[in-house]
Amino acid sequence: MSKFEFKLPDIGEGVTEGEIVSWLVAVGDDVTEDQEMVEVMTDKATVTIGAPQAGKIVELCGGEGDVIPVGDTLVIFDTSAGGADSSAGTPSEASPKAAAPKAEGPSAKESAATAVGDIKEDLPGTNQAPVAASAAASGGKALAAPATRKLARELDVDLDRVSGTGSAGRITREDVEKFAASGGSAPAARAASPASAPASAPLPISAPPAAPEDKRIPIRGLRKRIFENMARSKRTAAHFTYADEVECTKLIALRERTMAYGQEAGVKLTFLPFIVKAVVSALKKNPTLNTWVDDANNEMIQKSTFDIGIATATDAGLIVPVVRGADRLSIIEIAKEIGRMAADARAGKINPADVGGSTFTVTSLGRLGGLFSTPVVNYPEVAIMGVHEMKKRPIIVEDEIRIGHVMVLALSFDHRIIDGHIGAAFAQDVKALLEEPDRLFVEMA
Repeated sequence: MSKFEFKLPDIGEGVTEGEIVSWLVAVGDDVTEDQEMVEVMTDKATVTIGAPQAGKIVELCGGEGDVIPVGDTLVIFDTSAGGADSSAGTPSEASPKAAAPKAEGPSAKESAATAVGDIKEDLPGTNQAPVAASAAASGGKALAAPATRKLARELDVDLDRVSGTGSAGRITREDVEKFAASGGSAPAARAASPASAPASAPLPISAPPAAPEDKRIPIRGLRKRIFENMARSKRTAAHFTYADEVECTKLIALRERTMAYGQEAGVKLTFLPFIVKAVVSALKKNPTLNTWVDDANNEMIQKSTFDIGIATATDAGLIVPVVRGADRLSIIEIAKEIGRMAADARAGKINPADVGGSTFTVTSLGRLGGLFSTPVVNYPEVAIMGVHEMKKRPIIVEDEIRIGHVMVLALSFDHRIIDGHIGAAFAQDVKALLEEPDRLFVEMA
């Protein structure tokens, strides 16, 4: 038998690990070159990885939900069984092939998010091959991927005090988050098995016993990314929410007058592109809100671009496609971008380049809008705006009571960076532009 070890390739800038979403092959299967083998979720998207050459599957090196570092063996082939030339190449020479990516969520890198608030969050790191040695063999240094180390810095966690549950004692993201959630008060010696952990090691929090008829559903894939990102944001950012009403009579009239231009361009002109333009204009007046937080270096990064994340619901969960350079796009161009990315996301074919790296996020509940919400900031951003359903309500115009259309904007801010009066000023700028939307064209850069 001629063995071929196929390692998880570097499938994106800064990607250091991938979660196995589902296997499309099984041990004993004969596969052909480029045949789809496995769906792997990274910080940016879910990709389908194909076989680098023909052969028989000998071993699958991980199960669904397992996280595999870049460079670790993913699958082992018998290349003499599939009619392939065993001299076709070594594992390091193999050319991995990935099919079209699928939708991912708010664990977008530097994003995300989120959410869709999706979005991703880790700043780009250096890819690192996995270490297969024990902590003792490595001179006592904790075994962890670069992304895990960055998370530990963000949460102020000393990795030498965390018990790793991964292979060879490797510390996973979950280990760091559980340790941080426990308050980090209990030092834990790293060990290869839970049995060797000291009695004071933090224990995971379990739900009450389930009834036999209850259904347990693993938290995996996109839902796991959302799960982690939302928890990190609430744990890290000091949230406060500000809400106000927008009287939309003139905005509705403007949209009705311009819908024909959208139809000529082959695009459906919704209210959202107008809202994005108002947000960009307000961000230019209040640039502190167009900022990322770099907790590891105790710095704010005031962004020079205006990349607006749009929370989008999919069957798999919420993701945050990004309208990049929204300040340079017309309202019709923004509408085209939103329509294109929303269609791709709902079809499970979002391009990784379209997610992650947003500087401000807009999340709209549309007709499910309710009264108002408290959206979660798409960390490392410092602000997010929730848009709610327009509803008919009594309004006062020139001391007369009339029926108008009112929409609530609910904005959440990271209070560590955004003071209350700055957040309120931004909200009032957005409100003023939407109530007098002709100003969007007058003030457009």
